[in-house]
Amino acid sequence: MNLGQWIGFVALLVSVYVIWQVRQLLLLLFTAVVLATVLNHLVQWLEQRPMKRLWAVVSTISGLLITLLVFFWLIVPPFVDQFQELIDLLPTGWEQFQEGLVWIEEQILEPYFPNIPDVNSLLEQFQPQMSDFLGRSVDFFSASVEAALSFLLVVVLSLMLLVNPQPYQDVFVRLFPSFYRRRIREVLARCESALGSWVVGALIEMVFISVLSALGLWILGVKLVLAHALLAGVLNFIPNIGPTLSVIFPMAVALPDSPWKAVAVLVFYIVIQQIESYWLTPTVMAKQVSLLPAITLTVQIFFASVFGFLGLLIALPLAVVAKIWLEEVLLKDILDPWQPSEDG
Repeated sequence: MNLGQWIGFVALLVSVYVIWQVRQLLLLLFTAVVLATVLNHLVQWLEQRPMKRLWAVVSTISGLLITLLVFFWLIVPPFVDQFQELIDLLPTGWEQFQEGLVWIEEQILEPYFPNIPDVNSLLEQFQPQMSDFLGRSVDFFSASVEAALSFLLVVVLSLMLLVNPQPYQDVFVRLFPSFYRRRIREVLARCESALGSWVVGALIEMVFISVLSALGLWILGVKLVLAHALLAGVLNFIPNIGPTLSVIFPMAVALPDSPWKAVAVLVFYIVIQQIESYWLTPTVMAKQVSLLPAITLTVQIFFASVFGFLGLLIALPLAVVAKIWLEEVLLKDILDPWQPSEDG
């Protein structure tokens, strides 16, 4: 290798290192681009009615805010009432729990396991763990503040991109050689179309999960079926973790009625999560964006392990965009025209 090749190789390594160091910022930027692209589809639809772009953007944002307000209006007040009822039952539940511990100690532990320390000794042994738990709570609070700031950054960037996306696209296109810029615009257009198809697929999943949750909770006789179903559908946008989080609220509401009902809700949601993870998401994504089921599961695991929670959250749109770039640039433009040299 000559000097120029060595300089290029070192520059490549430095670039990869810098990109890796700012990967979280790049993920936030990509998330903002995805959000702006999704909202831009609705803005373009309003522009065809016709409507000026500024008013189309204002109408889109207003509609989104109204939808969020209606959603929280349907979800929050009923849950507040149910959790208040649950809190009122906590003293009785705690007394029953303590009585159960005493019964286990007197009837089982002392006669058959006399060397096991009593309940008070066990509680004293758990004090260091409680201190560690409090320390972790502080870390959780810090992470929550960081997540809130990241969310605010994504929202601001999305709005900036949505108002006038063309200048930002022009800046990105100019990073490529002049003879290839038209081709890059074609690739970007296909990415936008694919992200739109991904949103349609995600909405199909949301409706399916909402209907299935509502049906199961109605059969079990759990209160607030509509609120639980809507929450399950919305949280389904968070792969794997969302369905797990959605089970907390119906279990909490079912618990005051009967413990077996809360267990039945848990089992039912586990079944839903298995259906969503291993059949629904791979099937819908294969239909909407031509992602093979095995690839869908693999990219979720890969991006979650490399980039954490944010990587898991945007794993599918990342996979969609990466697939388009690999097909259009690597395969069609580089590998397909590649011909062996006459000397070889």
